[in-house]
Amino acid sequence: MPKRADAKVVWSTSDGDLRKARDPGLAERRAGGGRVKVRRETAGRRGKAVTTVSGVALDDAGLRELAGRMKKRCGVGGSAKDGVIELQGDHRDVVVELLRADGYDVVLAGG
Repeated sequence: MPKRADAKVVWSTSDGDLRKARDPGLAERRAGGGRVKVRRETAGRRGKAVTTVSGVALDDAGLRELAGRMKKRCGVGGSAKDGVIELQGDHRDVVVELLRADGYDVVLAGG
């Protein structure tokens, strides 16, 4: 039987169902030691403080949902992309409290 040009592999014994979209960075985040890092950054933002959350072992949809809850709780804007949640302003204490309530191992990183 000749191979079609548009044929795609849909099942693999090592990866399972390949039809579902997979986040390539998820394996790295899960293998990162399980610690969620919360830090305050100002670099490259004209002196404005931003709270960043990294190392959360969630896929992109779960990360966006968690970011939405954090933004509501803090009353600020923000984004979730590339495995990092960014919140406008310094909200480290509230974010740490929320993540610990969800059962994450949280550590304050940076200054």
